[in-house]
Amino acid sequence: MASILDEYEDSLHRSVSVQQSRASVGIPHSGYVNARLEKETPIFNKQRIDFAPPEKINSLVVSSNQLCMSLGKDTLLRIDLGKPDEPNQVELGRKDEAKVYKMFLDHTGSHLLIALNTSECLYLNRSVQKVRALSRWKGHLIESVGWNKFLGSETNTGPILVGTSQGQIYEAEISVSEGSLFSTNPDQYFRQVYTLEEESGPAPVCCLEIERGIEGKFFIIATTRKRLFQFVGKVPEGTEQQGFSSIFAVHADHLPSFREFPANLGFSEIAFYTPKLRSNPRSFAWMMGNGVLYGTLDYSRPDSILSDERVWVYPPDIDITVNKPISIVLTQFHFLLLLPDRVKAVCTLNGQVVFQDLFLEKFGLLTRMIKDPTVQQIWIHTEKVVFRYHVQRESRDVWKMYMNMNKFDLAKEYCKDRPECLDIVLAKEAEHCFQNKRYLDSAKCYALTQNYFEEIALKFIEAKQEEALMEFLIKKLSNLKPSEKTQTTLLTTWLTELYLNWLGILQGDPSQRNLYLDTREKFRTFLSSPKNKDCLFNNRASIYELLASHGDTEHMVYFAVIMQDYERVVAHHCQHDEYDEALNVLSRHRDEKLFYKFSPVLIQHIPKKVVDAWISMGSRLDARNLIPALVNYSQSASTQQINEAIRYMEFCVYQLEETQQAIHNYLLSLYALCRPDSLLSYLEQAGTNPNRIHYDLKYALRLCAEHGHHRACVHIYKVMELYEEAVDLALQVDVDLAKSCADLPEDDEELRKKLWLKIARHVVQEEKDVKKAMACLSSCALLKIEDVLPFFPDFVTIDHFKEAICNSLEDYNKHIEELKREMEEATQSAKRIREDIQEMRNKYGSVEPQEKCAACDFPLLNRPFYLFLCGHMFHYDCLLQAVFPNLPAYKQAKLEDLQKKLAATSQPSKSHHRPKDADTMSLGKGQQSREQIKADIDDIVAAECVYCGELMIRSIDKPFIDPQKYEEEMQSWL
Repeated sequence: MASILDEYEDSLHRSVSVQQSRASVGIPHSGYVNARLEKETPIFNKQRIDFAPPEKINSLVVSSNQLCMSLGKDTLLRIDLGKPDEPNQVELGRKDEAKVYKMFLDHTGSHLLIALNTSECLYLNRSVQKVRALSRWKGHLIESVGWNKFLGSETNTGPILVGTSQGQIYEAEISVSEGSLFSTNPDQYFRQVYTLEEESGPAPVCCLEIERGIEGKFFIIATTRKRLFQFVGKVPEGTEQQGFSSIFAVHADHLPSFREFPANLGFSEIAFYTPKLRSNPRSFAWMMGNGVLYGTLDYSRPDSILSDERVWVYPPDIDITVNKPISIVLTQFHFLLLLPDRVKAVCTLNGQVVFQDLFLEKFGLLTRMIKDPTVQQIWIHTEKVVFRYHVQRESRDVWKMYMNMNKFDLAKEYCKDRPECLDIVLAKEAEHCFQNKRYLDSAKCYALTQNYFEEIALKFIEAKQEEALMEFLIKKLSNLKPSEKTQTTLLTTWLTELYLNWLGILQGDPSQRNLYLDTREKFRTFLSSPKNKDCLFNNRASIYELLASHGDTEHMVYFAVIMQDYERVVAHHCQHDEYDEALNVLSRHRDEKLFYKFSPVLIQHIPKKVVDAWISMGSRLDARNLIPALVNYSQSASTQQINEAIRYMEFCVYQLEETQQAIHNYLLSLYALCRPDSLLSYLEQAGTNPNRIHYDLKYALRLCAEHGHHRACVHIYKVMELYEEAVDLALQVDVDLAKSCADLPEDDEELRKKLWLKIARHVVQEEKDVKKAMACLSSCALLKIEDVLPFFPDFVTIDHFKEAICNSLEDYNKHIEELKREMEEATQSAKRIREDIQEMRNKYGSVEPQEKCAACDFPLLNRPFYLFLCGHMFHYDCLLQAVFPNLPAYKQAKLEDLQKKLAATSQPSKSHHRPKDADTMSLGKGQQSREQIKADIDDIVAAECVYCGELMIRSIDKPFIDPQKYEEEMQSWL
């Protein structure tokens, strides 16, 4: 396998054209076709509003889909853009020459301020039709309004800031009365809080913006023609309604922080971008004399909200002395500049003009541009035409700009839904990292691209960046599909070779110990990865060869465990005399076949632990398959080691309750060899029933005889019911043992007597003990003195037997007297029976004519009947019908047979020429047979009353309906 990989690397070096040889490896390349199937709509799509104003448009404001425009001298037109067909016209009611100077509409579209060129200000609420003058505001030309987006409502503005042409900043509040249309003064208060100045003195307040940060901190941005001021301060919680005076009071003695630029447009304008409704702005753009100051807003900063500021100068075709910009609007990635005859969109990322829209002269000069922050629509108007811009997919080309700025994370964020663009970004990032020698990062990016596999691999090989190459291969492998098996096999094998090479290099360098451990962990993670499992398993032979070629036994064992090739793992441990480790592997994975295979080796070295492991496996192991290991072990081991074999066999017999004959026979052989005391206990515990004994009786008998265990042999003889052999052998051991054997054949008195005679003969002839012989007579009732006398020698005097003879004679006399008493009792009993028979013959019963059958309730005398002593009367056929189902099967058969015989005897003879004598003889025999048949039938049918006898008692648990006929009976009731 290593040679194959070397050849593959050589082939990469020899590649002349990588792009033409991609099929040599088989790693797929799915390039993207950079073609547009349809024309993309522009980012800023202009729409002319179908509206012809009756008078010229002086001013236009939009917010929350509410549009207000000033027409001519005295007309105000309000349009709800959700209902554009229902415009609302309001008259200002001015009789003088005052004109609308500016209009300001709050973020909710509810409060409209109308500044007049006569230094007056009017107020109009969305819910009313009448315009009210703000008396406290009179004498101030209003240039800007800072709305309160946090406390304002539809009826109350909350504290707001107002900027004038003289540089004063006033705090004011306007409220609509609930009782009447307006209170006496809709403007609750109007007080000055600060004055903005430039070098030459007070300057007009061009713009005001109020924003709230974290922890109750407020930021107020105010601009003049050349300066941008920031006021920062906290308003205590619960006091927001009291206004912002405390913030401005901090700067009463010194100027707040500000940005100043030398050029002057005569005015300035600031725009903000808010990504979502009811959220804080994220960026700003301030249009002033030197260009556009653009930056982000960071609310976590303590003293200044402005961050990442930079100035984008105006495009070359804008000359602020001739065609100065009029208005500015900020979107997510662009700011739009309004010029008298055109609109320019400049990208905030690189300052390039990406869009320009030229307006025809017939529309007139462009007057104002404003954005509705809630719906992100941009409105532009001249004195007679209104236009609207829709912003569509503004971020479509942002990824290119971020990519060119080497901001690859942002570039990927904005093209994550466009795989063809993402591929370009990844390739550019990978090349950038490679050029800056960040090879690992480069490998990660290259693996995600669609670039040719060989080209990238060759780059890392030529740069001698093996670690980066490994990273590239790992990432590439993780991106392959399950169906790409060939590519997966190639990469998996190559990575294994690279890991082994790298580990071999690091292992020999003590200074690289930490790196070695880290690489080893990565290699093990690679081997144990679930995604690589199938590939590694299918190619495990090649992986084993690679591991073996590198001599890495540690990872060979690790890989074998992952592949669940525990046989290889255990064999490895056994070869290196690591028997405990081998047993641990067996115990962890509990594979029965491996236990059978390796137990013969392990038990030779760690017998106790092996037996403990066997016991822990319980019934999962078949002890028969372990017997060869135990036999081989016990033949060469000491008695103490054999005890381990006995311990396991006892576990099988007593705990697992094994019944296999081989197990019991082997345990017997171990007992006979080393534990004779346990042998007899085992045999006695096994019992004496041959059908419930699990060892081989003949084998056990031979085994015990070979080792001279006579008591065990006697027990086995008893189990085999060889009582004579048992007694003969027991007499060699103990007479009492022989006596216990002699009483065993309880049903065979002749054999018992014979066995006791053997014992008596042994006692008399071998032990020559007359008293013991007499004791035998008392132990067995079958033996008499006359049976024992022949065994005594002639010289024995009768004195020894006097008592026994007398006892025997007394027993005979008692027996004779008992027989006489039994004969007298039998005579008396026979006499009483004869008297009872005579009495029964004279017994009778009377039947009245009106008596009825107890079964069918019909007159009794109409048919043959039975009368019982209890008084019940039944017709013959009724009684037969009631009795027959309850008779045993054999009686039912006998009754049917008798009925057939009775029917046969009642048929007349078909022969008309038989001799008279023969007929007479036949008739006599037939009558006698017929009467006998009837008597037999009566014995069966009329043995007892069907209502009073045992038949009724036995049928108490019988169901009323035959289970076989239950369904039929149930259906009959439906």
